[in-house]
Amino acid sequence: MTAIRDIITIIAVSLTLFGCNSNHVYYEYKPVDLDGWNKDSAVAFAYNVSDTTSLYDVILHVRHNENYRYQNMWLFINTNEQNDTIEFYLADERGRWLGNGHKSLIDMPILFEENKQYADTGAYVLSIRHGMRNDELAGISDIGVEIIRHGKK
Repeated sequence: MTAIRDIITIIAVSLTLFGCNSNHVYYEYKPVDLDGWNKDSAVAFAYNVSDTTSLYDVILHVRHNENYRYQNMWLFINTNEQNDTIEFYLADERGRWLGNGHKSLIDMPILFEENKQYADTGAYVLSIRHGMRNDELAGISDIGVEIIRHGKK
């Protein structure tokens, strides 16, 4: 009975924290092939913007496991408005994983755009490909995008 009560409490807290947050405009993860994320395989996210007066943070998420064998990662990001290349670190100089979680699954949030103001309302697409030297990148399980509205300009 205690286990059921604990599960219900966890679900209720999760819904309170994530389900009712009106500041989250978009939040989604998409899986990639665990055998290897192909460098030509883009992960695309489609979302709508209805408020051009607010400021937004666009946060990318990379979920990986201990099979990822590099300290850093390069991503190619294409949007309606820009093409960009970013580098970020998944481990520190001693090889300890950064981010949230443990060896079996680590979630690394990366602030891609801060205080972004969209010029137009409507549909947007954000597409992500890895920019590493390997054609197949092992150890990556999911790619996510989180868009948070946090104020007016």
